Amino acid sequence: MTRLLMVCTANICRSPMAQVVMAQLAERAGRASDTHVDSAGTRASWLGARADARANAALTERGYRLGRLRSRRVAEKDFAKFDLILAMDQSNLDDLRKICPSEHAHKLRLFLEFAPELGLLEIPDPYYGGPKGFEYVLDLCEAAARGLIAQISGART
Repeated sequence: MTRLLMVCTANICRSPMAQVVMAQLAERAGRASDTHVDSAGTRASWLGARADARANAALTERGYRLGRLRSRRVAEKDFAKFDLILAMDQSNLDDLRKICPSEHAHKLRLFLEFAPELGLLEIPDPYYGGPKGFEYVLDLCEAAARGLIAQISGART
């Protein structure tokens, strides 16, 4: 079982989108039973809030199901529980490094590292923009998820 934690700032836009995309693409690839995906925020000031309606709209438009995800903050136990903790941007990664126990620091990565063909490392925060920003984030999440699934699948064959 590979346990993945997707992390952004507030856990209402990027990380829930990444969670849903990763989980559903893993399911389509036949990896649902050996892949667990969750999400959290480094600051998550709106604890228990649902994902942003624009994130939900972008996901729904492409056939993803958001479900009943609620925002939460990264907890100390997450560092031991998850195999990979994937930040959406460098600021999130820096925040994670500040609170991560040293024995788990090797688990911290940027999600877009799994889509090197894009030539990008950060998924921008779409919160202050419009629907096109959420569609772009979804494009990036799909590319990174496909790359990560390929790596996970390659490691298990």
